[in-house]
Amino acid sequence: MNIITSLSEMQSTAESLRNQGKRIGFVPTMGFLHEGHLSLMRASRKECDVTVVSIFVNPTQFGPQEDLDRYPRDAEGDRKKCESAGADILFMPGAKEMYPEKPTVFVTVEGVSDILEGAVRPGHFRGVATVVAKLFNIVKPHIAYFGRKDFQQCVVIKRMVTGLNMDVEVSVLPTVREPDGLAMSSRNAYLNADERRAAAVLSRALSAGEELINAGVREAEKVRAKMRAVLLQEKGIVIDYAEVADPETLAPVEIVNNGKVLLVAARLGKIRLIDNLLLV
Repeated sequence: MNIITSLSEMQSTAESLRNQGKRIGFVPTMGFLHEGHLSLMRASRKECDVTVVSIFVNPTQFGPQEDLDRYPRDAEGDRKKCESAGADILFMPGAKEMYPEKPTVFVTVEGVSDILEGAVRPGHFRGVATVVAKLFNIVKPHIAYFGRKDFQQCVVIKRMVTGLNMDVEVSVLPTVREPDGLAMSSRNAYLNADERRAAAVLSRALSAGEELINAGVREAEKVRAKMRAVLLQEKGIVIDYAEVADPETLAPVEIVNNGKVLLVAARLGKIRLIDNLLLV
């Protein structure tokens, strides 16, 4: 596995691979890798000639009171995981390499960036869209792989790719979960034992909403109320939202049918968790 830290070297390597007719798969991450990330790498290995993984904790997507400085990091463990998953290139730029000057150019995806996560974390998706656009220009992938756990992020990135006519396919793969249903996330490392046990309530709330719909309930507000009630079964939980939305626009719906998405976000102590379930 080749480790690259320089933007210019990554760009020239990607250009050379494309000139050789190689199909590049790309898995952008912020590190502290888990099985969800590795599943994306394995998918890339199956579908592409070369798999590039990036690790970069992007400062522009963190708010002033958020956890940039204490975001979990494990460079050596991540390197070993990438190697074991068959990654060909590990791209690990520093913040000064990605942002040599104070950023003045940003990508904003209107309409889907300022609701749900965007309402709770203003400016977050501007930072996400900007860094992903930069990474696409550096790595030059044919296919970029993302996990469905960050559902709104995937919607934002797809909109960006379409709106800017980017020559990259966005592949969104299913959420990978722990045995108790908790969606795998790097931030799960923050949870203490009691919080970790309680965190599984997010997936239980989604399942309860789905069960209500499968029983014939079509009023979205009843589904929202059910998800909130399940979340509140855990003491100390603070709900940010429990929503039933259109998966393309993320607008709330009043009537539930196939193809809608259930989304929840809640806080356990200082830790904030999100999850979703796409109805089929």
